[in-house]
Amino acid sequence: MSIAESAVRLSATVLLGKELTPGKLRGLQRISNPDGTLTMLALDQNSSVIEMATKALQATGEHRDPTYDEIVEAKLDLARNLAPAASGVLIDAYYGAWSAIASEAIPPDTGLLVRYEMTSSPKNQKGAPMAAVEPGWSVAKIKRMGADAVKLLAQFEPTEPISAEHQFQLVEHVYNECKKFDILLLLETVSFPFNGEKKTDASYLDRKARTVIESARQLSRFCDIYKSEFPGTLSHESEEQLEDNLYALDAASERPWVLLSAGVNYPEYLRQVELALGVGASGILGGRAFWKEYFLQQGPGARSQFAATTARQRLTEVDALVRSQGTPWFARYGFSKDELAAVRAAEGWHLRYGARGPS
Repeated sequence: MSIAESAVRLSATVLLGKELTPGKLRGLQRISNPDGTLTMLALDQNSSVIEMATKALQATGEHRDPTYDEIVEAKLDLARNLAPAASGVLIDAYYGAWSAIASEAIPPDTGLLVRYEMTSSPKNQKGAPMAAVEPGWSVAKIKRMGADAVKLLAQFEPTEPISAEHQFQLVEHVYNECKKFDILLLLETVSFPFNGEKKTDASYLDRKARTVIESARQLSRFCDIYKSEFPGTLSHESEEQLEDNLYALDAASERPWVLLSAGVNYPEYLRQVELALGVGASGILGGRAFWKEYFLQQGPGARSQFAATTARQRLTEVDALVRSQGTPWFARYGFSKDELAAVRAAEGWHLRYGARGPS
């Protein structure tokens, strides 16, 4: 029996039907654990990092904002200590990406996701976000620099139509740009208070789960990995209700989904992760829950020590859960490892790749 006859072959059309083109497929492979689960670290926060660094300076009697270089070095320190425990790292372009690549603070064998949206986007008259992209930045540049994925944040509230339509249009546009340049898109949606609300108000807490689930229903088709917030609040709903919410989120998401941390304390995030993995999540993309006490440490040495010990231990603990309980991304796309291994492209595929269809 010849090599060609020794195994069942699958046409690459089974991938194309799922929009798993070579660039997107490679991106998924690069940001994943070997088993197809996702343990990703978020270091793309800018406003919150500046705020934390400013408070740390004030605590030592320095009443000033942190410098550009101070923010860069803090991000590199966190990446250097935490990235080896992650399958992928999300970082911003303004402070982090190039320096993290050059210094290998993000190791060469760790997936690289780069943020696209602008920090602190404008808001409309109701206080609802109207997202914009980072000035001077583009999907083409993220692809050209060798990143594995584009990340877009679109805060979304279906009951506030002006913002919702703006955000929807932006998401669809960026998704099409990522298809054009054949690069993975990770889409993050989060709920928000508006019309004078606060996040602690009952009106916001009561609708949060519905917003999270409906956002996935409307927007998850416009990405390759969907990054969701937890559909509810541990202190506000019963665990039974939260599990029902998570099952509804899992059913609503048309793509593999991962859980963000939203800056909650680590014990709360750990419980959220356990619940999410139990209903079908493929992993996590968490940030401050792992490292937000970093700036509370006294001096650079103590901060590095915190990142190398407490923060790293937290990420390692969650990674073990993700690997043992997470749903592989390829399973959410309807494949097994063996089926992917059997895919073969037809001769001449490269001539058709990227070509425009009939006019």
